[in-house]
Amino acid sequence: MNYPLTLSFKLLSIGPQVRVTDATGSLVAYVKQKAFKLKEDITIFADEGQSLPLYRVQADRILDFNAVYSITDLRSGRQLGAVQREGGRSIWRATYRILDANGVQVGEIHEQNPWVKLLDGLLEEVPVIGMFTGYFLNPSYVLEVSGRPALRIRKRPALFEGRFLVEAVDGLPREYDELLLPSLVTTVLLERSRG
Repeated sequence: MNYPLTLSFKLLSIGPQVRVTDATGSLVAYVKQKAFKLKEDITIFADEGQSLPLYRVQADRILDFNAVYSITDLRSGRQLGAVQREGGRSIWRATYRILDANGVQVGEIHEQNPWVKLLDGLLEEVPVIGMFTGYFLNPSYVLEVSGRPALRIRKRPALFEGRFLVEAVDGLPREYDELLLPSLVTTVLLERSRG
């Protein structure tokens, strides 16, 4: 993939929709999350017309405390791995484990500064000021593979839309490329819904 990637959220849609573009502005993936589902169900497409499905991400339970989100390659039908939200640890700092097809942890995505989320939650309740928190309170996350930072995910300042920038940090192992994109998208969708 040609980093940095930009994840742009579509406004005013029934289910969350995300465009993923690379450094040249080319579409890498289009994401549509099914609305009105009790369990998370996310499909990642190669095109905006939603004619070429690439991946499907499904939660194993309704409540996402310690939920496991399995990732399936829809072209081959094989399970690539999963993303698991760490319930207890995620109360203070959002933490997601990335598991391969055998259930072995190959990476982790965690929030860099949990104070940003706390401050955003408090200020969001203040009339007028709460409307502008998305412009100056922007969380960032780090994806680590084998204990080393590989990608940095940063929410970009925006008033009326959601934008996240994904930058390669150092030595991103290519053998996990297929698993990392759906893992990143899942994490960003879950964190975005939390504020």
